[in-house]
Amino acid sequence: MTKDYFHRENVTAIRGATTSSGNTSKEIENSVVELIDELILRNRLEPKKILSITFTVTKDLNACFPASIARKRFGLDSVAFLDCQQMHLPNDVDFCIRLMALVIMPTDSLINHPYLRGASNLRTDRC
Repeated sequence: MTKDYFHRENVTAIRGATTSSGNTSKEIENSVVELIDELILRNRLEPKKILSITFTVTKDLNACFPASIARKRFGLDSVAFLDCQQMHLPNDVDFCIRLMALVIMPTDSLINHPYLRGASNLRTDRC
């Protein structure tokens, strides 16, 4: 058997973040949809290879659960989701939604961490 016969994959963590334009269900939905779209597109993810996504939100976001948006919008009903409140720090980014996704990817894949909107300055090295 040749080396090409084996397709090696690993569980990989991908981080990302965005901001919402406000604390309404619709504003949060728009931000979550954009963030998940970018996560999938930039990393060429197959939805069935997304194992789990943990969302955190800043304390100024409480109109809805990001996980429920992702689950309904993307048909990711087999993905384990968790919503949490981000630790509050003075001068944090307002209306910020962060995520960490555990996914199965080929070992040689380049990871693209989507940092969007007002969250793009959180990790300028990863945008």
